[in-house]
Amino acid sequence: MTVTPFDAETEFDRQVDHLVHLGYPALAGLSETAFRDLVAPLRTRAVDGAAGLPAPTDARVPFLLVITRDLVGVPERLGLTTLAGKRKPGVLDRNYAEDDLPRFDPIKELEVPAGPAYLLFDVDRGEEFRNLAPATAIEGMTAQGRLPLTIDEGLAFVTLHPASLASNRCFSLVGSRCGDKRVPALWISQGAPKLGWCWYGNPHTWLGSASARPERVGLE
Repeated sequence: MTVTPFDAETEFDRQVDHLVHLGYPALAGLSETAFRDLVAPLRTRAVDGAAGLPAPTDARVPFLLVITRDLVGVPERLGLTTLAGKRKPGVLDRNYAEDDLPRFDPIKELEVPAGPAYLLFDVDRGEEFRNLAPATAIEGMTAQGRLPLTIDEGLAFVTLHPASLASNRCFSLVGSRCGDKRVPALWISQGAPKLGWCWYGNPHTWLGSASARPERVGLE
């Protein structure tokens, strides 16, 4: 069987095309051309950063084009996620209080680039950390030289690779915290993605903790 080599340029273009198809430019208050021009400088960086990484699978992908809440809000992006082969839009768990989401910022260890978009590399949904509390999972991933995902990054993962979120293959986003013991997580509810939260010290058999390489590449 012939295996097609992974083409990072084609994959970057696919990700941009998908975001355009979903309506990201309009949500950002931009024309399609302006949106494409905005993220275009990351194309070469994606190719360089993905060198040597394997082709995408449901569980692990070479890179993600992450759109931040500086450009499009979390609820708007969440509403454009779906499960693979499904149509029901993602929803926010009712246990988030009003105006709660803006309090969940990236932890300082991540050094997330400022701005509307950036690249994240070698992203894994963290199946190996299922049934481990996020507090334990973050120790495991840092021992591997990896760091957790944020809410923005988790939404990018499910948006660009819907099959990454599957039954008993859901994941915490330990990279976004708000100063208490809550940890955001993406799971499945009634046939759609749901952004909820779990406790930092509580394990769940169906919930891993997603991680990626430490470096994040911004527009500057």
